[in-house]
Amino acid sequence: MRLGYFPGCSLHATARECEESLRAIAAPLGVELVELDDWACCGATSAHATNHLLSVALPARTLALAEQQGFDTVLAPCAACYARLASARHELARDRSALERVAAILERPFTNAVKVVSIAELLRDLTPRIREQARRPLGGARVAAYYGCLLVRPTEVSGFDDAEQPSSMETVITAAGGTPVEWRRKVDCCGAGFSLSRTGSVIRLGRAILEDAKKAGAEAIAVGCPMCHSNLDLRQKAMSRTMPEPLGLPILYLSQVVGLGLGLEPSSLGLGRHFVGTGRFVEKATAPPAPAAKSDEPRKEVA
Repeated sequence: MRLGYFPGCSLHATARECEESLRAIAAPLGVELVELDDWACCGATSAHATNHLLSVALPARTLALAEQQGFDTVLAPCAACYARLASARHELARDRSALERVAAILERPFTNAVKVVSIAELLRDLTPRIREQARRPLGGARVAAYYGCLLVRPTEVSGFDDAEQPSSMETVITAAGGTPVEWRRKVDCCGAGFSLSRTGSVIRLGRAILEDAKKAGAEAIAVGCPMCHSNLDLRQKAMSRTMPEPLGLPILYLSQVVGLGLGLEPSSLGLGRHFVGTGRFVEKATAPPAPAAKSDEPRKEVA
């Protein structure tokens, strides 16, 4: 499977571990990721709140580049990037005049024919391969799948999962040998858009998410968004200040969870760069299974 790859701004900088783990699992899963030449920011942080036409034209430029470079599908591993690219494609598919205006702005041929997939959709469709390639299943480690507010919303844009009760990430976690937990806040917003302007609100929202996951018995949270990861990992210390003890809940990218299940070395997955240590979870998730207990009862001969 050959895919156009749009890393967005985060995966080459603050979310390097997401890209490292994604590239590490690609080969075992039979995926060739080809980074798009000359890609640019999708405008996720502010363009859509500033100028609507710009917010469509920016991601449309990436889709036009993908067309020219011979791809029919583009992977956007960041949920925010995925939302912008998929939303632009959705709008232009339904508004011919908008497509013509954007094509004129881009000054290049553009038919809006490229499909955009998220990391959750891609890995869900690869679960048979994940099960087949699993070398060190996660030993039933309990993982909470966190979708946030962009990965499966709005329904008319994403369409690959249920917006209120999604299950694609749980399917992936199970295929990697983990045990998904049932919890209430898997599609709640972590406040990433207000990370700098209203940090107090972000800490409050994130604390509620982490507390609910821990109450449900999660030993880690799996995410599909660098902004969600940053909020729940980087700010977890601040979220724990008013609590009797630290939350101490590792935040892993979904690609890292799969990488552990495939038996890849934690260092190749970027697991050493998280703010909340992942060592204890990794040790438990990759421990060899305990030998079956021997029975003292004599074996009965079968007639």
